[in-house]
Amino acid sequence: MVSLSRRAAAVLLGACLAVPAWAADAPKVKFATSAGDIVIEVYPDKAPKTADNFLQYVRDKHYDGTVFHRVIDNFMIQGGGMDRNMAEKKTRAPVAHEGREAYAKGLKNQLGTVAMARTSDPNSATSQFFINVTDNTRTLDPPGPNAPGYTVFGRVVSGMDVVNKIKGVQTGRSGMHGDVPVVPVVINSATLLP
Repeated sequence: MVSLSRRAAAVLLGACLAVPAWAADAPKVKFATSAGDIVIEVYPDKAPKTADNFLQYVRDKHYDGTVFHRVIDNFMIQGGGMDRNMAEKKTRAPVAHEGREAYAKGLKNQLGTVAMARTSDPNSATSQFFINVTDNTRTLDPPGPNAPGYTVFGRVVSGMDVVNKIKGVQTGRSGMHGDVPVVPVVINSATLLP
């Protein structure tokens, strides 16, 4: 039996409390990709509008046949909006930005978390998302009143080996787009797990 000093126990307890509390009953989505399967869990309790928006796109089969169209090693992999020909799919109206609220509830742009992609307008996110392949808290989280950050709404719970495989693919240009995988990485299907 291991015995801890009071100080060691306090440090251990503090470390445990610093880790965000993930919801045990959070919805899970499986992306079956051409590189392998990725499972993410989504947190409606921390980013309700964003999570509902994402899950509706999953239910609508919007992500089926899309690609990871922007891949930057040591930053993120982005998908959910373009087909194999780099044509943008039609989307619903943008979702209201919840970056600050999700951040206040412990969701940060850390390795393995999933966030909504957007333009410079914080309220422009539709279907595109990205998976952080490194800790991007200093650049993507909301540090001040004029920097709203990017809304984190989930995290990878299985398949980080696949994410790491994708982040290392060779990329190039495709029309106006840069950082596009030379060999498409296709999301064959996105399904809600029971």
